[in-house]
Amino acid sequence: MAHLNLRAFAIAGAVLVSASTIVVAAPKGDEEGTAKRIAPVARVELAPASTGAAAGNRSGEQIYKSICAACHDSGAANAPKLGDKTAWAPRIKLGLDGLVKSAIAGKNAMPPKGGSDANDVELARTIVYLANKSGASFKEPAAK
Repeated sequence: MAHLNLRAFAIAGAVLVSASTIVVAAPKGDEEGTAKRIAPVARVELAPASTGAAAGNRSGEQIYKSICAACHDSGAANAPKLGDKTAWAPRIKLGLDGLVKSAIAGKNAMPPKGGSDANDVELARTIVYLANKSGASFKEPAAK
């Protein structure tokens, strides 16, 4: 029976047998096909939703809902959830300027500006929205 199995491997071709490993070789020149077969099944890209508001004029709520909610609604990657006053209390103590500085640079798993294309005023508006829903009483910055 073992002899029959080895013969089947030999007929299929492109099979290398070693003491502990079986390697199936891909046809040469099929790098693109190989890349497609081993590609991830999904990819996450954060992009602002088309809300009709021009960049620079978006509200904190618009940016939050289109970008930030992906992590801050679910707590993904340990992001503090919207409305979680306990998680946000030490962050709120940093003040709005401290939170904006942290968000601009990125924090832990959060990329700079949360992966958004928000300018600094829009980012501050977004932080005011998020922090105020979580126990702060920050004032929204005026447009520059």
